[in-house]
Amino acid sequence: MGGMKPVVKQAASVEARPVERGEKAFIQVLIGPEDGAPHFILRKFTLLPGGRIPKHRHPTLEHEQYVLSGRMKVTLGEEVREVAAGQAVFIPAGTPHAYVNEGEEPVEFLCIIPKTSGYATEWLEG
Repeated sequence: MGGMKPVVKQAASVEARPVERGEKAFIQVLIGPEDGAPHFILRKFTLLPGGRIPKHRHPTLEHEQYVLSGRMKVTLGEEVREVAAGQAVFIPAGTPHAYVNEGEEPVEFLCIIPKTSGYATEWLEG
């Protein structure tokens, strides 16, 4: 394993931080560089009822997501899709995207991104 050590964590033990420019939106980095992960970062997002993350894009970073619970509207480019627990979403690099929870239950989803030297976010709305 080349000096890397396996890691097992309880998600509840990881701090949930507010998402930049989000409303009622929180992020937890479940597995990342500080855990010795060399290639990917595993994040968990929570959108409370009425929560949102405004439209933005990452010019060089793709996202792979899996909805754990709830349902939300996801803007992907010019299209708005409703996604729910059990569905996976792929967002190619450079694709504008946004999230809105219009329901009465929290939404939780995993988001896996490649580990890169920089994580640029271009905000397209407030």
